[in-house]
Amino acid sequence: MKMATEKSGFAEIAWTWVKGVANKFTNAVINAGKDAKKLADEDPRRVVHSFKVGLAITLVSLFYYFDDPIYDGFGVSAMWAVMTVVVVFEFSVGATLGRGVNRGIATLLGGALGLGAHRLASFSGEKAEPIFLGLSVLLIAAVVTFLRFHPKLKARYDYGLMIFILTFSLICVSGYRDDEVLDMAYVRLSTVLIGGAVSVFICVFLRPIWAGEDLHGLTAANIEKLGIFLEVFGSKYLKSLDEKNQEMEASLDEYKSVLNSQGAEESLANYAKWEPRHGKFRYRQPWDQYLKVGTATRECAYRIKALSGYLNSEIQAPKEIREKIQESCTEISTECSCALAELSTAIKNMTRATPADLHISNAKTVSKNLKSLLKTSLWPDTDLVDIIPAATVVSLLIEIVSCTAQIADSVHELASLSKYKFPDDAHAMRQNQNGKEKILPRTSSNDGSHNFTITVE
Repeated sequence: MKMATEKSGFAEIAWTWVKGVANKFTNAVINAGKDAKKLADEDPRRVVHSFKVGLAITLVSLFYYFDDPIYDGFGVSAMWAVMTVVVVFEFSVGATLGRGVNRGIATLLGGALGLGAHRLASFSGEKAEPIFLGLSVLLIAAVVTFLRFHPKLKARYDYGLMIFILTFSLICVSGYRDDEVLDMAYVRLSTVLIGGAVSVFICVFLRPIWAGEDLHGLTAANIEKLGIFLEVFGSKYLKSLDEKNQEMEASLDEYKSVLNSQGAEESLANYAKWEPRHGKFRYRQPWDQYLKVGTATRECAYRIKALSGYLNSEIQAPKEIREKIQESCTEISTECSCALAELSTAIKNMTRATPADLHISNAKTVSKNLKSLLKTSLWPDTDLVDIIPAATVVSLLIEIVSCTAQIADSVHELASLSKYKFPDDAHAMRQNQNGKEKILPRTSSNDGSHNFTITVE
């Protein structure tokens, strides 16, 4: 009886353990499925890219599956084509072209130099040949590895330099024991070129993903996020510091992604330089200018971060002090927000951002008036500690006006270099802050560039 009870208890414990393991496994599968769906929903192009890579690998694998004459021509070396697809096929066209060109040229040069070193070593005698080859590998590998530290070479040709070292070393080392070194170099180069060609063809002609378009969209989106922050800050937050809500907090946090966008922008710009002309993007598009726009945008984002820190601070200016500067601060925020929105829209549509200059001019005027207000003795009986938070906000807003002007200058330069078209209403009538209508005339300079003159009374 006692033994039966023990068996029953053991079986119950075992069953409970099995159920626990099964539930954990089921939950893990469900969570993995949710994560996969989230990744696909965030960017459906990831799914397309995955199938494109699978298709490319399948196509080059046929060289290995088929019998005569393809397999006899390449043999086991056909697997180099598969390896090339795996390491060359990237998410964007520019990244794939960059890796493909790097790998092809590096394989060609590395193979040619390896054959040359092997040929020279053969003249040195049987005993001196391995010494000569060893010294060649040491010298070439050391020099090329040192070149990889050069910033410009590392940015665009680091992968090619690495493949050059690999190919040269393989040819030198393998050629010492294998007399068919020329055939080996030929087969390796052929399979690499085949794998690279298949990768580039599928990447370019089957639902291409352009790094230039991603950089263009990222630049516009980052500027737009800063405008959203200032819009919420000016229209809602300043008027209701004590009435925060989740929607407002979410809008004020969108700018944070701009602070960490430098790496993504530099990578996209590097990849975009490899891409041919496509869509509205011409050959030799000024991708470096996008980086300048991004730099100016991040400088503004850092000021906004400091402003956001003030909003979340426990020390706030008294209500009577905030009321004295609220109107001016709100107007500055609104004008800068409108300017950033115009700049973002202009980049998206690839047109000149002419109205943004008027908003910036208005913001500068208000900021000057706000400076004058701070210099007056409006608060003779107010404690300095109470004034400091308000003065900090005013100072940050004035800096944001300057940063917005820098963003506008860099965007205007981008528009000039990229030859953006003027919008249909570029020389239409506008209204300034006094309600008077002004015209933005279009004038042409001697070099053919266009300038806008904005008059604000």
